[in-house]
Amino acid sequence: MELINALAEQYAELHTSASSEVLQQIQDDTNKLHPHAHMLSGHVQGRFLSFISSIIQPKYVLEIGTFTGYSALCLAEGLQPGGQVHTVEIREQDAAISLKNFMTAEKNNEVVLHLGDARDIIPSLPYHWDLVFIDADKVSYIEYYELVVPRLTNNGIIIADNVLFHGQVLEEPVKGKNALAIDAFNKHVAKDDRVVQVMLTLRDGLLLIKKK
Repeated sequence: MELINALAEQYAELHTSASSEVLQQIQDDTNKLHPHAHMLSGHVQGRFLSFISSIIQPKYVLEIGTFTGYSALCLAEGLQPGGQVHTVEIREQDAAISLKNFMTAEKNNEVVLHLGDARDIIPSLPYHWDLVFIDADKVSYIEYYELVVPRLTNNGIIIADNVLFHGQVLEEPVKGKNALAIDAFNKHVAKDDRVVQVMLTLRDGLLLIKKK
């Protein structure tokens, strides 16, 4: 299901601030070489992540799902001095690409890559999170969410990606493992009286969540 008018998307890109040359190269390389290039955040969403990070000026950022490192670098743009992005990737090949991109961007001291299952890694990290970006396997979204909410700072924000899941959550009935998992996650957050949230129809849907 096509949720966003292609002309509107092009117009939004034209009227969104440019990204760095490094980010543009990562986007170009990912689109050219990666078989799952559609998973990249892309220009407008990347600038949105950078925008939010710059407003919050986080000390510690957690990203679940690194892919090729594009979104982690966007999130790092708003870090306060001494801050870090901790990003978790389960696929070795994507982790290797990301690490190379972090070094090219000269951000490998600010962006810390963890290879493995986020469900094991998150509890081992001794930080409270000012900003969390969830963009990994959809069936585990609720587990990731429950791991990070207790460690979210008072003014911290969680951003969950793909919450419209290609429009499949709008179908009646919802079908498919990933669409069902995302629908369950959206309902889980909506019923959680610890938080408030707003869903944006940017790209494949973003859910912004903060503590009350």
